[in-house]
Amino acid sequence: MAELVYPPVVLAAKTAFRLLDLRLDVRGAEHIPTSGGAVIACNHVSYLDFLFCGLGAQPARRLVRFMAKREIFANRVAGPLMRGMHHISVDRAAGAQSYQAAVDALRAGEVVGVFPEATISRSFTVKDIKSGAVRMAAEAGVPLIPMALWGTQRMWTKGRKRELTKRHVPITILTGEPTRPTVDDDMDILTKDLRSRLTALLDTIQRDYPDQPSGEDDRWWLPAHLGGTAPTPEQAAELDRRKPE
Repeated sequence: MAELVYPPVVLAAKTAFRLLDLRLDVRGAEHIPTSGGAVIACNHVSYLDFLFCGLGAQPARRLVRFMAKREIFANRVAGPLMRGMHHISVDRAAGAQSYQAAVDALRAGEVVGVFPEATISRSFTVKDIKSGAVRMAAEAGVPLIPMALWGTQRMWTKGRKRELTKRHVPITILTGEPTRPTVDDDMDILTKDLRSRLTALLDTIQRDYPDQPSGEDDRWWLPAHLGGTAPTPEQAAELDRRKPE
């Protein structure tokens, strides 16, 4: 398919990252295949995660087709960009159609990006995840690749004022080893395994993160188990029930 929109968007994003002097640390890109279909399953802590998940695939020279809610495609500014980059619209009222579009893209050799938590994690830990990423990788016969991001929440996340011009923020992108689900596997077991793998990757990059809060008021971007003031997973779940995205 013609790529008239995606490459300029990637170039613009990389230019913005350089101007902001973001301290990017991209690891594990060797796990992303240079050709053929694959599912990237990524944790979700920020509204900007699709940019950085896509960046994690750039060393393999892959363009990631993200599954994103239909409302983004309806936006008069974002919609044409999303369609031009051949992302996949997700209509929660017609999930089977969106799922099939993703499987078709995978079979055509595309890399499809999925945020299996479905919504941003307010606790900055890995929430319970949906089984779609595992199921589509199994049905299409492609590898399932876990990826974890950290630092993106400091620029724009749920319940916080966006700081898109914030400079010198360390952003870590860690890709883990792929697995090869099959249709004969137990999807529930594989989904639990994916969540465990995402949690292990996220724990690693949180532990190795090169920055610390500048003061008590800046501890909001750390999870509670690391001494931060982000909601605990239980508190975050209650907030999600009261204020769904």
